[in-house]
Amino acid sequence: MNYKEALQHPIFKIISKSAKELQLDAYVIGGFVRDYILERGIHKDIDVVAIGSGIDLAKQVAKNLPDNPKVQVFKTYGTAMLRFEDIEIEFVGARKESYKKDSRNPVVENGTLQDDQNRRDFTINALALDLSEDNFGDLLDPFNGIKDLENKTIRTPLNPDITYSDDPLRMMRAIRFATQLHFNIEEKSLEAITKNNHRIEIITKERIVVELNKILESKIPSVGFLLLEQTGLLELILPELTALKGIDEVEGQRHKDNFYHTLEVVDNISEKTDNLWLRWAGLLHDIGKAPTKKFNKKNGWTFHGHEFEGSKMVFHLFKRLKMPLNDKMKFVQKLVFMSSRPIALAQDVTDSAVRRLVFDAGDYVDDLMTLCEADITTKNHKKFNKYHNNFKMVRQKIVEVEARDHVRNFQPPVSGEEIMKTFNLKPSKEIGLIKYAIKEAILEGIIPNEHEAAFQLMLAEGEKLGLKRNAKR
Repeated sequence: MNYKEALQHPIFKIISKSAKELQLDAYVIGGFVRDYILERGIHKDIDVVAIGSGIDLAKQVAKNLPDNPKVQVFKTYGTAMLRFEDIEIEFVGARKESYKKDSRNPVVENGTLQDDQNRRDFTINALALDLSEDNFGDLLDPFNGIKDLENKTIRTPLNPDITYSDDPLRMMRAIRFATQLHFNIEEKSLEAITKNNHRIEIITKERIVVELNKILESKIPSVGFLLLEQTGLLELILPELTALKGIDEVEGQRHKDNFYHTLEVVDNISEKTDNLWLRWAGLLHDIGKAPTKKFNKKNGWTFHGHEFEGSKMVFHLFKRLKMPLNDKMKFVQKLVFMSSRPIALAQDVTDSAVRRLVFDAGDYVDDLMTLCEADITTKNHKKFNKYHNNFKMVRQKIVEVEARDHVRNFQPPVSGEEIMKTFNLKPSKEIGLIKYAIKEAILEGIIPNEHEAAFQLMLAEGEKLGLKRNAKR
């Protein structure tokens, strides 16, 4: 089978010419070929394998390109990379690999194309297109990868038990590809992943998080998280989620399974936004429920304070997985902490309650509403519609209150410096008390968010505290 049409971009002819000049064979392999056949659009990352030195081929290609792009060489891995137009091309020499038990980093030696295809993670990623002048565009498919593409199957070229044990990151990649492509993982592979799940411990947290993010960025993330749970990987990576599994019953009273509810929430939120960190908030919004779950005869099952507990757990989870401890984490923390506020607010949509919500959520208020709307997973259509209609009212109220009262990212109309000058004060608790009174009055709608009204309230509050106004002011 010939796929010349896949190689229409001029870069492929230049690579072919460069390989001929060096008297070596070269092939496009992996994701570019897979995605072309699946009609997933133009793949901007191209992997080229050379039967010889990939670094030499990269340098020769750069010489033959009009702008002579810089070649980045990674001697440790025997690879090189260059950019041409909007495409990134990585070159590597064909190799065969062997692994030590305690590391996913292989011992590498030069090999044939067959050796290189053998070491690939999945049959659908072992597909190669010949770049030689005589066989330009010919497909090399030693493991029936085309058939697996047709059957939507994730399968390893060699024994899956060895494949996953050698490089346990492939377990995450199998689940990620199944989620992204809507493929099934063949039974032997699923069994091998389950058998080798403990091997994930030798993989760096950063690499695991890359795969988790790609699963979360998929159209239906629950597919991946169900596979992670089924194979036992999820308990090793995110035990906070598996702790939510199960339904307890006491005296005939039960609670919902918060694990499956969480996956519904993530799928719901993924229909509305591509924001990865908002999806993380959806994934983690209920993690505080496991440690706060209690039963009493009067109220049944309760999860008091789960939002606060969950927000603390977010920090420890991010730290353990070596995720960014920055504004992205704080965003997730805040949404987890506030995740129940709009639900309670929807029962009684008052101006003051909405002002406080906008004040506390700041720029995150729209994302918070998206999370809370996704959190409605009831199968009772009457309840479902009621909640969503109430949230529409909350959203409308937010727009009205914000336009009128400007409490998002609130700055007090009267500054601490003005209070000090007015009452001839040095830094003291009285300043804080006056500022607090002004803020509360604005949030409660007692005074508008304007300087003159706030200034008059400042004078009144100062008088209550026994402060004397500076005669010069």
